[in-house]
Amino acid sequence: MATARFPCISQAQPRGIPGHGKGFTKLLFLFPLQQGTCHGIACLLFTPRAMPFPNSSDLSPSSFVLASIPGLEAAHFWMAILLCSMYVLAVAGNCAVLLIVKTEPSLHAPMYFFLCMLAAIDLALSTSTVPRILSFYWFNTREISFGACLVQMFLIHTLSAIESTVLLAMAVDRYVAICHPLRHAAILTNTATVKIGLVALARGVLFFLPLPLLLLPLPFCSSRVLSHSFCLHQDVMNLACANTTPSMVYGLTAILLVMGLDAILICLSYILILKAVLRLASWKERLKVFSTCIAHICVVLAFYVPLIGLSVVHRFGKGLAPLVHITMGNIYILVPAVLNPIIYGVRTRQIQGRILKLINIYNNRTFQ
Repeated sequence: MATARFPCISQAQPRGIPGHGKGFTKLLFLFPLQQGTCHGIACLLFTPRAMPFPNSSDLSPSSFVLASIPGLEAAHFWMAILLCSMYVLAVAGNCAVLLIVKTEPSLHAPMYFFLCMLAAIDLALSTSTVPRILSFYWFNTREISFGACLVQMFLIHTLSAIESTVLLAMAVDRYVAICHPLRHAAILTNTATVKIGLVALARGVLFFLPLPLLLLPLPFCSSRVLSHSFCLHQDVMNLACANTTPSMVYGLTAILLVMGLDAILICLSYILILKAVLRLASWKERLKVFSTCIAHICVVLAFYVPLIGLSVVHRFGKGLAPLVHITMGNIYILVPAVLNPIIYGVRTRQIQGRILKLINIYNNRTFQ
């Protein structure tokens, strides 16, 4: 109900106010409260605490405004071209990974199934945000409904948690392959890989489903302008005009228990891998073994560096220009999706060979 979300909404009724007399009662007729709105002198006087007026009075009560870069509104078209190009590259690269693994029986192994999981996550994450951003930049549709914002926020945080879990599983895969090579095939079977994927999905949903649920009952009577071109939990939470401590504490706890714990375990796995590598006799063997981890390390950095950067901007960058917030948000969404297929395409011979084979087949058909 609108009245539950916006406490300053009420039906205006003329009544005498102790200590003010009839003149004040007439004032209520001059500045009536319309059902479903929050404006006028009467609203300021009768709410528990005075709320600032919304920045955009033409917005519906249950919507938010996506952020734009002040002074660069005229450049939105060209910014959208750049974002669209990156999005197309991300979709093409990740779809290529999925297609290659599906059509090549020799790639039906745990490591490549993990790559498919990453590709599917990156496709879902970029598709849940970028088309809406492009709509904003090209058609100036800045308003996003409350429900759509919560759904987008849930998808972003849940998919990020799933990707973090998959990256941890890939680190464990590298640890077992290097430190316990004889047991690798028995431990990480295709069935075990599927179960890991289901656990990652359940973990992400269970930890981050409460985030939008905690925001549902909160009132939003102040400015509803977001600091990004999409919805994030902390961004939406900061716009609430009520006590957000439970939502803030749970959000921080969920991030620490998922992304924070995964990052620690990934670091621990590589410490153990490094110890095992240093026990090898020659530097040539050490480099050969450790080179199998380079692609995974690059993917981990592509995921966690933008995540940490975005968290730092949210925590300490309140005085930064809007350009910084919007740019960091777009990097967090698009950079991993663009880089992951390129990294594994370059570093993995099987995928690289299959891509070259497909290119040769296409060229032969074209020139025939």
